[in-house]
Amino acid sequence: MAGRVDLDGNPIKQITICMIGAGGFIGSHLCEKLLSETPHKVLAVDVYSDKIKHLLEPATVTWADRIQFHRINIKNDSRLEGLIKMADLTINLAAICTPADYNTRPLDTIYSNFIDALPVVKYCSENGKRLIHFSTCEVYGKTIGAFLPKDSPLRQDPAYYVLKEDTSPCIFGPIEKQRWSYACAKQLIERLVYAEGAENGLEFTIVRPFNWIGPRMDFIPGIDGPSEGVPRVLACFSNNLLRREPLKLVDGGESQRTFIYIKDAIEAVLLMIENPARANGHIFNVGNPNNEVTVRQLAEMMTKVYSKVSGESSIEIPTIDVSSKEFYGEGYDDSDKRIPDMTIINRQLGWNPKTSLWDLLESTLTYQHRTYAEAVKQAMSKTTAN
Repeated sequence: MAGRVDLDGNPIKQITICMIGAGGFIGSHLCEKLLSETPHKVLAVDVYSDKIKHLLEPATVTWADRIQFHRINIKNDSRLEGLIKMADLTINLAAICTPADYNTRPLDTIYSNFIDALPVVKYCSENGKRLIHFSTCEVYGKTIGAFLPKDSPLRQDPAYYVLKEDTSPCIFGPIEKQRWSYACAKQLIERLVYAEGAENGLEFTIVRPFNWIGPRMDFIPGIDGPSEGVPRVLACFSNNLLRREPLKLVDGGESQRTFIYIKDAIEAVLLMIENPARANGHIFNVGNPNNEVTVRQLAEMMTKVYSKVSGESSIEIPTIDVSSKEFYGEGYDDSDKRIPDMTIINRQLGWNPKTSLWDLLESTLTYQHRTYAEAVKQAMSKTTAN
């Protein structure tokens, strides 16, 4: 770690980072990266620590003096401001970000992603602390291309569907489509962060993740994720594959998405952390436009990858079509494409993703297959013991 320099050749100083949501999927990988490859200290804030247990125990790990876990719910804990004051940088990863919740728990979704984030922004601004705020690619909503006639050749023009941080509009469905509660709350907190920067000099960076995938993402309800609700598409498909059930394609699986490996994405975040002069005041898409597929193509590829990693043959009917109303309930709506433009992050931080879709799926499904097998074995041994 000695002699580390930033992108401009300046020595990187050790800093203290208050990471809110450190116990989640992204937080656990970011903590791992910071502790193993940098000299920085982490004040890890979350209500759960399962995913970072290996970083906290035993007390003899080489970085034991560089990480502290604080079990705090940011909704109502006065200790939060003290931790932000102790740190040089705050990273806010806390959010409700499960698609079914946008529809069925819109109030929780809005409060979690806007109201609960307000004190974090306020404390950073009032105490002169830098903030890296995690938003979402959902803030873009629908593409301009979605409103063109189905047979319009303009639908193929990147200007109508590639999403750019500084020029693309944020287009949401009508108010009764409560699926947009998450995107709208996230957009408003982005606007607040930006306004704090403009009016009060807050140093900020906003991150818009595009489907970050990898080991430790929530995928088994009640074991490695919430016991209720419908998770994101890749987690849904993982569950179906593990249980040897058909993969459900919502409205034919025609929506298009891009997927990026968590380790590639964390490299980008580390560059933001260690290059404030290049990252402050910017919004960054972090995704992999090369890994673009329709949801149907994703289902087909995951079925093949899972057969390879598990040694099991595919089931007779690998996919079934379901309507969005049947799957998510009344009031659901969707975006057609989410392709990130990477110009700004490439220009500012020189970053590009590396891992192919096949490789990231193989890594993720290998981990999930192993974890699921262990969970089933433990459940069976408990049943036998009883």
